[in-house]
Amino acid sequence: MAELPKIISVDDHVVEPPHVWQNYLPEKFKADGPRIERRGVGAMKHIGGGTYEQEFTPDGTPADCWIFGDVVYIHKRHVAAVGFSRDEMTMTPMTYDEMRPGCYDPKARIADQEMNHVEASLCFPSFPRFAGQAFSECPDRDLGLACIEAYNNWMVEEWCGDSDGALIPMVIVPFWDAELAAKEIRRNAERGVHAVAFSEIPAVLGFPSIHSGFWDPFFQACEETQTTINMHIGSSSRMPATSPDAPTAVAASLSFNNSMASLSDWLFSGKLVQFPKLKLAYSEGQIGWLPYILERVDDVWREHRAWGGVKDIIPEAPSAYYYRNVYGCFFRDRHGLVAIDEVGEDNITFETDYPHTDSTWPDTKVIAEKMVEGLTDEQIYKAMRGNAIEMLHLDLDKDVETTMGAKKAWALDLLGTD
Repeated sequence: MAELPKIISVDDHVVEPPHVWQNYLPEKFKADGPRIERRGVGAMKHIGGGTYEQEFTPDGTPADCWIFGDVVYIHKRHVAAVGFSRDEMTMTPMTYDEMRPGCYDPKARIADQEMNHVEASLCFPSFPRFAGQAFSECPDRDLGLACIEAYNNWMVEEWCGDSDGALIPMVIVPFWDAELAAKEIRRNAERGVHAVAFSEIPAVLGFPSIHSGFWDPFFQACEETQTTINMHIGSSSRMPATSPDAPTAVAASLSFNNSMASLSDWLFSGKLVQFPKLKLAYSEGQIGWLPYILERVDDVWREHRAWGGVKDIIPEAPSAYYYRNVYGCFFRDRHGLVAIDEVGEDNITFETDYPHTDSTWPDTKVIAEKMVEGLTDEQIYKAMRGNAIEMLHLDLDKDVETTMGAKKAWALDLLGTD
């Protein structure tokens, strides 16, 4: 391998700047919309998902906080972690003044990408949580929908607007009404959006499961508009845990369980039969677990489908739908790449997780080069950018054939090979 292809990161995060909702909400909603207040924060403990126990005190650590009804979201250093050493990436309240500007400023973000060998980045929300579920929990549905539309307008027009493709838009949708969700998908598809954040397990949030039929209008809209459904670990506001007193490191180590459970749900749901062109993407769950779960679901389908409730809805082995419809994502997972034949070279994408504690910034290129040692040039191209281009329908590398499985002459030329 010569030069590593420029990376397209399919899982990063934006720390929403203070003005988003006050600038983008209609006037009648601004008083009740999300706003930033600086408060003193005392003790704070992570409970799980997006839940914290926290206390406020005038002489506490200053922090910029999102205020939205009864919700108070504190900015924390382990979320806006880039620029700090590993031992400084603590659960410490912080202000925007302490963050690296790339967390919230699009021009600064692009500069940080350029120094990190990243050409383009897809970002999940922070304050609204990874699927934007904070607004679907708002009891005032009109306000919740207005906040969703305001976020999407800011995402498309401001965060990505002048980036020349370096920042890739991803929108959020209302979870209480699948028809409204479908409408928002189509509204944004008309302005070039091909990615939506969704919950890995919506039933955990109190909404209907993917098996219920409730979501079919949303799934149909995503299929028709080539909008990929992106599911981040923790987007059900729950992380795997063994006990209330286990260190957070236990949940962090087990976070892939959410992706594994969600994929099993989807593969036995029949939705990828009903919507054969629908695309799913799992973010930050890594890929090393995939070979076993694909083996297991196929075994269950062969041996147990008669009593398992799937005989009449899943005509092919479940793994077939994975290889046709699903993308995994990795950033530090050498084991998954060793098993690339089972994981699928057409099914993997790469992320930098900027600005979280898992982020490989600013050393992503060196880390990625080490990670992909032993792969072919074509496999490296696919993992670093080719599959992301297909997944997100990006207008890149159009001068070569990008059909999966076909040889990428441009990529090989870029890599300096014959």
